[in-house]
Amino acid sequence: MTVAATRAMWFATRGTGVVSLVLLTVVVVLGIAGSLRLKSPRWPRFVVAGLHRNLTLLALVFIAAHVLTTVLDGYAPIGLKDAVIPFISPYRPVWLGLGAVAFDLLLALTATSLLRARVGYRTWRALHWLAYASWPVALVHSLGTGTDARLGWMQLLGVASTLAVLLAILYRLATTRLANGSRVALGAIALAFPLAVGIWYAGGPGAHGWAARAGTPAALLAPRTAVRVAAQPRKVAVAAVSLPSAPFTREFAGSLTQTQPDANGRVLVSIRGRTKGPNPTDLWVRLQGQPVLGGGVSMTASGASFGPVGDPQAYVGKIVGLEGTRVALSLRGSSRTLTVLLDLRVAAGSHAVTGIVRVEPAGAESE
Repeated sequence: MTVAATRAMWFATRGTGVVSLVLLTVVVVLGIAGSLRLKSPRWPRFVVAGLHRNLTLLALVFIAAHVLTTVLDGYAPIGLKDAVIPFISPYRPVWLGLGAVAFDLLLALTATSLLRARVGYRTWRALHWLAYASWPVALVHSLGTGTDARLGWMQLLGVASTLAVLLAILYRLATTRLANGSRVALGAIALAFPLAVGIWYAGGPGAHGWAARAGTPAALLAPRTAVRVAAQPRKVAVAAVSLPSAPFTREFAGSLTQTQPDANGRVLVSIRGRTKGPNPTDLWVRLQGQPVLGGGVSMTASGASFGPVGDPQAYVGKIVGLEGTRVALSLRGSSRTLTVLLDLRVAAGSHAVTGIVRVEPAGAESE
């Protein structure tokens, strides 16, 4: 798959995930409206019911597309089984597992709706209300796993979705015949949910270091570089350091290390070094996977960073091609995307690595 294709998958999985959350929010609000038997001359009850049913199916389609594009993107070690079996993925297992729970609930809703005449009205209705739990589960999944959780527009979407559902629930409680004690208890539970999610978000996805705490594989985490700045006796004008214009080729020298297998038999391979010549650049490549007979690793996750000596994390990304000691990287920076091709040589009996690094503009390489 080309770098352009992987970028398309990356944007597609983000977009389908956001649309799925919006559709689920509308489905829940319409479901509450339908349960209240709301209607008007322009919107009779059968229109509300039909819209609710069709949007539920549309949400399921977008969630399926979200799952498929996530798997095809290949950035994280996520397989199709992780979409239906909760909490088994090596990538953020709890938060990705919640997405699988939401997907399973919607699948159960769809299947029982198709077999409504056979399962009986009471069973169908119980499962139907249980399926509404897919919305809060999907909300927490999107905040805990999504790459956009700390962006302002995603925060606004989460708040708007929560308020829409909360107002619908409070309106239903206010217009339904219930004992005062039950109404107060259910209202308190409804209000407690957004409060709990907000507290969790502030100390979790909204705080620094969430990627590591959420269970992201070590190979996908960007390296942490400590920079020590010496005090200057006087102001000195420092020219900004940047990469040469692509394409360019440099010699590379560095080292290779490999950890011992963890509890799941996975190892982490790290290649770190610097290019030679004018404007040297730092390169760090990590890949995680299962060792294979005869040497090598079957990759399940990867990460990479590249940049000038003064800014080694200017470009970050992943491995998109691996054939022996030839490696292709797709790296994103603030203003452009690069393809970095490595042709490495590992010295026998040592950890030394040398080779050639070629940097090209994104899309210049062939599949």
